[in-house]
Amino acid sequence: MITTIITFIIVFSILVIFHEFGHYYFAKKAGILVREFAIGFGPKIFSYRKGETTFTIRILPIGGYVRMAGYEEEADIKPGTPIGLLLNEMNEVTLINNYKKKQLLNAVPMEISSIDLENKLYVEGYIAGDETNLVRYPVLRNAMIIEEDGTEVQIAPLDVQFQSASLPKRMMTNFAGPMNNIILAIVAFIVLAFLQGGVVSQENTLGTIMPDSVAEEAGLKAGDRVVQIDDEKVTSWFEMVEIVRVNPETELTFHIESTEGTEKLVPITPVANEAADGTEVGQIGVQAALKTSLWDKISFGFSQTWFLMIQLFTILGSMFTKGFSIDMFGGPVAIYAATESVVQVGLIAIVNWLAVLSVNLGIVNMLPIPGLDGGKLLLNIVEGIRRKPLSEEKEGIITLIGIGLLLLLMVLVTWNDIQTYFFN
Repeated sequence: MITTIITFIIVFSILVIFHEFGHYYFAKKAGILVREFAIGFGPKIFSYRKGETTFTIRILPIGGYVRMAGYEEEADIKPGTPIGLLLNEMNEVTLINNYKKKQLLNAVPMEISSIDLENKLYVEGYIAGDETNLVRYPVLRNAMIIEEDGTEVQIAPLDVQFQSASLPKRMMTNFAGPMNNIILAIVAFIVLAFLQGGVVSQENTLGTIMPDSVAEEAGLKAGDRVVQIDDEKVTSWFEMVEIVRVNPETELTFHIESTEGTEKLVPITPVANEAADGTEVGQIGVQAALKTSLWDKISFGFSQTWFLMIQLFTILGSMFTKGFSIDMFGGPVAIYAATESVVQVGLIAIVNWLAVLSVNLGIVNMLPIPGLDGGKLLLNIVEGIRRKPLSEEKEGIITLIGIGLLLLLMVLVTWNDIQTYFFN
C-alpha cells in the first residue's frame, strides 16, 4: 500500500508539474505575472520564492494550479483592516503584511482607509490606529503582500495582469497546459520503448519463444512468420493473438514461413489461461517481435500518443451517439486502484500508465467546458469573434456554472468508483 501511495503521488505530481509549467512558461513569455505555482490544494506546507513567483506545496497532493495575476481579486484588503508596512529609505512600501499570525520587525502598523494596488499604487490609512494621523504611502511595482494564509506574493499592476496580454498570447497560455501533457506522453512512450528494448512489431513475425511452452514444443522459432491459422489469413501480430485467444484447448494448424525460407504446417493447441475478467483465453507462449532501431523507438512516442488520442476522442464521441454513462469516467479512486495493479508489474508498466494518464489529462482539459482550459479557449474565441471580451460578471457566472458541473461530475464519478472498487 505504501508503494502504491508513493507511486500515485509521484505520478500525479509529474502530470501536474508538466501541465502547470506549460501555463507558467507561456504566461511569463506573454508578460503576465505568475504569482504562485502550487502543487496540491489546501493549506500551504512549504513555499519557496524565486523571481516574481512563489512556489508552494500544499497539503492535498492531487492537482495543482498556477495563479496568474488578473484571475482573482488583486487586493482583498478592506478599509479598517490592520496591516503592517515595510518601507524603504524613500518611504515607499516594499511589503504589506496581512498575515495576522506573523509580526514583522520595523513594520509600520496601519489601519487601512484606502488602497489601490492596480493603478495608482498606494496605501492610505491611520498609523497605529491614530485617526488624527492619516498617512499615504506610494507602493513599489514589485512590492510584496503576505496574504492571510501566510503566502508571500507580488502585487499585480494592471499592465501585468492576464487580460492585458494580447488575445493570441492569452490563448497560447491557456492551450499550453494540455499541450505539455501531450508532449509528456510522447516523451514517456519514447522512454518506455527504450526500457523494453524496442517496440512491439505489428507484423506477423514471432519474437521470443517462451521456455517449456507449446510453441517451443511445436518447434517454432523467433523470426518465423505466421501467414495462416486454419483457414484464416494472418497479416499482423494482433490478428494471430486474437485467433489464439479465442481458441483455448482447441487444436489449430499454423501455416509457418520459417527463418530458413521453408514453409510448414504446425498443429498447436493453445493452453487455457484465466484472463483478468475471469474468462478463459488461449496462449501458446510467444512474445511479439521487437523493432529495435532508434527511429522505431522515437517514432513510437508519437504513434502511440496519436493512437490513444484517437481512442479517447472516439470514446467521448460515443457519449453523443450511444448516450452518456457515468461508467465512462474514472476519478482519483479508479486511478489509485489502477495504480495499485500497475505497481505490481514494475517500472515499465508505471511509465506506460504515466503516458496514458497524461494523454487523458491533456484531452479532457481541452473539452470546451467552462472551468477547463478548453472552456477558457472557447471564451477566447468568442472574444476574437466579438472583438471584445465578455464582461467580468458574465464570464464569472459562466465559469462558476462550469466549475459547479465539474464538481458535481467529480462527486458522482468518485461515488461510482467507491461502489465499484469497495462494494462490488
